[in-house]
Amino acid sequence: MYTILGAGGVIANELAKELVANGKKVRLVSRSPKSTAGITDLVSANITDAEQTRKAVAGSAVVFLTAGLKYDHKLWAATWPVIMTNVINACKATGAKLIFFDNVYSYGLVNGPMKEDTPYNPSSKKGKIRAAIATQLMNEVKAGNITATIARAADFYGPGADKTGFLNLLIIDKFRKKNTAMWLGKDDVTHSYTFTPDAGKGLYLLSQDDSSWNQVWHLPTTNPAPDGKGYMRMIAQQMGVKPKYLKLGGFLIRLSGLFDSTIKELGEMLYQNNYPYIFDSSKFEKHFNMKPTSYEEGIKQTIQFE
Repeated sequence: MYTILGAGGVIANELAKELVANGKKVRLVSRSPKSTAGITDLVSANITDAEQTRKAVAGSAVVFLTAGLKYDHKLWAATWPVIMTNVINACKATGAKLIFFDNVYSYGLVNGPMKEDTPYNPSSKKGKIRAAIATQLMNEVKAGNITATIARAADFYGPGADKTGFLNLLIIDKFRKKNTAMWLGKDDVTHSYTFTPDAGKGLYLLSQDDSSWNQVWHLPTTNPAPDGKGYMRMIAQQMGVKPKYLKLGGFLIRLSGLFDSTIKELGEMLYQNNYPYIFDSSKFEKHFNMKPTSYEEGIKQTIQFE
């Protein structure tokens, strides 16, 4: 049994499709789970509740933690440590292995490529929270209490990533509606993006490889990446529109944040868009002999998806 905690998000859906395509038995867990890829084992559970988490995990060989929370550092501070503790304890109690789908916030501002051994040096409140729960999990691994892996992705884009993917939200969706696109931060610095189907496939491959456990992996992501101008040109060309866009800098984000709490929360993360954001997945690519989807092809598939 392969159990996905936090089912329903774009990464969870890509993972579910990959598991089903490979003949695996899958359980989807969320507060209001919906079937995807024909999966019928749906469990309604709140993973901030220890007992509900344990019941949801029971009988699983592998558990994927792919949950996403509202973009609010106060909510993250109150909720993420509870979720991580509950999931760790549930996996310990049932003997399930755990793969935690994580982001790169814990690294903070990195001068050069982000790699699996990049030290945690968070530059944000949200980054401190992610560093704390990642450290908590790997401390349990080092103590021999659990078999677990952390799988990280860069910012992501892809088919159906219209709620969480910046390329989807700020460029593709805008161009589709004949509106002016937007770019966060400086448009002349490189920025890696992970293609969501590659992330789903990567999570599946990690779950099947006995030698991959108890370490950190970066999911397959094409490198080098374009800068903002490059993404705009590439997407506009494929969509047959002019690459018209606005740059959203710190001032505009602060101003917009007065009216929108999610935009306000972006302010502390703007360092990711004002400096080179280089995500290195060469460890994964070599180990699994997997070439990530090119940006041209990934954008093509994303545009074609309705």
